[in-house]
Amino acid sequence: MLRAFSTAATGMTAQQMMVDVIANNLANINTVGFKRSQVDFQDLMYVKIKEPGREVASGVVAPSGFEIGSGVRPASTLKVFTQGEQENTGRSLDIAIQGDGFFQVTAPGGESRYTRDGSLRRDASGNLVTSGGYTLEPSIAIPNDAVSISIGRDGTVTVFNGTTNSPVGQITLVRFANPSGLSSEGDNLLAETSASGSPTTGNPGSDGLGALQQGFLERSNVQMVTELVNLIMAQRAYEINSRAIKAGDEMLTTANRLIA
Repeated sequence: MLRAFSTAATGMTAQQMMVDVIANNLANINTVGFKRSQVDFQDLMYVKIKEPGREVASGVVAPSGFEIGSGVRPASTLKVFTQGEQENTGRSLDIAIQGDGFFQVTAPGGESRYTRDGSLRRDASGNLVTSGGYTLEPSIAIPNDAVSISIGRDGTVTVFNGTTNSPVGQITLVRFANPSGLSSEGDNLLAETSASGSPTTGNPGSDGLGALQQGFLERSNVQMVTELVNLIMAQRAYEINSRAIKAGDEMLTTANRLIA
């Protein structure tokens, strides 16, 4: 059987996964703090018919070899942590991170999770939680008599009760040596892995961490035009690989006719 069949099949499988990733990016184009993913590909093992550098005659070395590849495979999906567009919401508990860093929250099982989603709420006890109900860490409670809430660029949370301003907590951020190594958990949450490294905690605006902007939300960094262009390229690559299979089938058909 022609090697082109299996080689082109790997290309079709790879482009199908590419389309799956693009579809997820486009589906989350309005998800707060979402970071787009891109697929990294690797070529597969090569069949070395003739080694490069072989001696073809006395004192004569071949400048190149003869290798036939076995196709392609998706190696990984990489999250791209470029800054998303900031949207002015005017809501006091909406916070955008301008720069590097993540909010730390506590999952129901007590595990730490990380997010760029700054759409905060108050639960029944007055604690700040994410839109999914996960408690912000360190925990900050807003008094019931608070008339207004002010969040500084350095994360200082101050409430006004009608007469005086009182600080009630400090929002901190965490950063990772390799944020692309974080594991996506759904609900706008990321989890630490051995690839991401351990989190480093600090106040916003210090130690390389981004500052906070109250009344704003960071939108998804997905660019529709870029994704549509990538979608067209993946579709065309899929079609070209299918044509390679068709060409191989036609060659086998011709060979069969010669035998007949």
